[in-house]
Amino acid sequence: MSSKLQSTGSKAKDHQPSAQESLPAPKANAEAIHFLSNLKQEELQMLLFSETLAMVSDTGEPQGELIIEVQAGKYTDESGVMSHCLLVHAFSRSFMDKMLCGNSLLGYLSWNLHIMEQRSQEFIKFRVLPMERKMSLVKQDDQLAMTRRVKEGEEVKTEVTFVPGSSTMGFISEAANLVLLRVMAWRQTVPSSARFLALDTEGKFCYSTYQDLGFQKIQVGRQQVEVFIVEQTVHSVKGIPNSCQFYLLSDGHLAKRIQVGCPGYCMITQMPILREKDETEPGPAFEKKPLVWEEDMELYSRFVDRKEELRLSHTSYLRQHPEAQALISDFLLFLLLRQPPDVVTFAAEYFGPFAKRQPPIPALRSSHRPSPFRSLDPKLPPH
Repeated sequence: MSSKLQSTGSKAKDHQPSAQESLPAPKANAEAIHFLSNLKQEELQMLLFSETLAMVSDTGEPQGELIIEVQAGKYTDESGVMSHCLLVHAFSRSFMDKMLCGNSLLGYLSWNLHIMEQRSQEFIKFRVLPMERKMSLVKQDDQLAMTRRVKEGEEVKTEVTFVPGSSTMGFISEAANLVLLRVMAWRQTVPSSARFLALDTEGKFCYSTYQDLGFQKIQVGRQQVEVFIVEQTVHSVKGIPNSCQFYLLSDGHLAKRIQVGCPGYCMITQMPILREKDETEPGPAFEKKPLVWEEDMELYSRFVDRKEELRLSHTSYLRQHPEAQALISDFLLFLLLRQPPDVVTFAAEYFGPFAKRQPPIPALRSSHRPSPFRSLDPKLPPH
C-alpha cells in the first residue's frame, strides 16, 4: 500500500507516520469472502428499489430526510469497457444544532458487490470552521485508487493511496453496505462469524462485523410491523468502534436506522408495499392416454389415404420396371429350394449385387462371375 499526502493553507501540518500506520493491513476472513462470492444476480435484482426515510431528533422533531436508491446500471471504466453493474445513490440533508449538514454517495458495484467506483461527500456548515470531506474510490487494473480530500476552513488536505487488489478482498464500501443489508433482510440471516473490511472515518482500512439482534415489532404509521435488526460495527484503527443498528423489513426496506451514541435517528413515515418471494407453482400434469387411431376418424382416414398412395406407387414402379417382377420370382424360387435358416442374410446376399451403390463393373474382367449364393455343400466354395 502506497500513499501520498499533500496539505495546503495557512495551517497545513506535516504528516508523520504513526505506529498504528505501520501495523500489517487487516484482511477479511474466509467466511466473509465466501458470503460475497455466493451472491446471485437473480437475488440482487429483487432488491432494486428506492426508499425515503425521515431524519428526526430524539424529541421527534423532523430535521431532514434520507433517500436511498439501488438500481441496475452500466459502468464504463478508464479503458472504455462497459459492463452491467449495480448503481447505488444515497443523499441526505438535515440540520444539527441549527447547522446544515449533508451527505451524498454514488457507487458502482459488480454483482458480487466488488467496488468499481464510488464518490462520496460530507459537509457540516459550522459557523466558525466549516468542514467538508470528499472521497473517491476507483478500481484501476489490479489496484484500488483512493483519493481523500478534507477541507476545514481554509486548510485543505489531500491524500492519495493505492491499495493492491489482493488487499481489498472482502471489502464492503458504503454503497455495498446498503445492498448487503438488504440481502441479509431478504435471507433473514446474518453472517455473524464473517469479518469484512471497511473504511473508518479517517479513511483507513479496518474490520467490519455484523450481528443479528433478532426480531422486534415497531410502529409505522398506524400499524405495527415486524422488523429484522442488524447491527454493523466498524472497528476503527483509532478510537472506539462505531456501531449502527438497522431495522429491516422482510423485503429489504429500511424501516429505521439508529447511530449508536447519536440522539437522532431515521424512520420511514409510511409502510411500503412489501415484495414477496416468487413461489414457482408446479406445472399441470397431463395423463398420457393411449392413442387408438382405428377409432379416430381423421387418423383412420389418413391411414387409408397413405395406404392407397403406397399401393399405387408400388404398382407404378413394377409397371415401369418389369424386370423387378422376374427378380422377385427368382428370389422366391431360390428361397423355397434352399430354405436358409437366416432369410434376411440370404436376401442380402441375393439382392446385394443389384444395389445402386455397388461400384461400377471394371472394363476388363473375367467372364466367370461368382455366384452370390452359398454352396449347398459347405465344404465347397461358392460358384
